[in-house]
Amino acid sequence: MTDIAIGTTSTAWSNAWLRVMAVLYDPFLWLGEIAGMRRRRRALVAAARGLVVEIGAGTGLNVAHYPDAVDELILTEPEPGMRRKLAGRLRRLPRTARIVDAPAQRLPVPDASVDTVVSTLVLCTVDDPQGALREIARILRPDGQLLFIEHVRAGSRLLAVWQDLLMRPWRGFAGGCVCNRPTLNLMRGCGFTVQADDTVWRGMPAIVHPLAVGRATR
Repeated sequence: MTDIAIGTTSTAWSNAWLRVMAVLYDPFLWLGEIAGMRRRRRALVAAARGLVVEIGAGTGLNVAHYPDAVDELILTEPEPGMRRKLAGRLRRLPRTARIVDAPAQRLPVPDASVDTVVSTLVLCTVDDPQGALREIARILRPDGQLLFIEHVRAGSRLLAVWQDLLMRPWRGFAGGCVCNRPTLNLMRGCGFTVQADDTVWRGMPAIVHPLAVGRATR
C-alpha cells in the first residue's frame, strides 16, 4: 500500500507541475528566444518540406516560421496543457496544422510517409530517446530528414560534471529534461547520419548551454 500511495502522489505532483510548466514555458524561454533561439528556429525549419511532423511541439514556438514548401503540418504533443497553449497560438496564425495527442515514441503516422521530422528541445525529455528515434526512422521516407535543435552533454569536462550533478533536480524542475543526454551519439546509434553544428543557448542556465543544431538522415 505504501508503494502505491507514493507512486500516486508522485504522479499527481508530476502532472500538476506539468500544467504549471505549460503556463511558464514561454516566459521561461523568453530571454533565450531573443538571445538567438528564435533565429535558430527560423533557420532550421526553413529547410522543412512536404509532409512535416513536429514532435513535442509544445506551445508552438516553431509554427510561425514554417515555409510555404510545407504541404501539410502535423504537430504532436502529449501534454494537455501544452496542447491548449499550442491550439491558442495556432488560432492566431495563418498557418494551418493538425494537432495530435501523441508521444514521440508512438506516432500515429504510416511507415515511410513523412518528408521532414522536426525536433526542437524534445529528445532530452522523452523517457525512451532510442524508441523515439526508431519511431522517427520508421515514419521518414527513404529521402526524408530529421531537423533538430537539441541541448546535449557538454564537451567541456567541467560543465559535464555540473550537468551530472544537477541533472536530477533540473529534470524535476524542467518537465523531465535530461540535461546531460548524449543525443547525437544516440542518433548515430539508431542508424542516422548526422550533420550538426555546436553552438550555445544563450540566456539560459549554463547546464543547458551546449546546443547541437543540424540535420539527420537515414
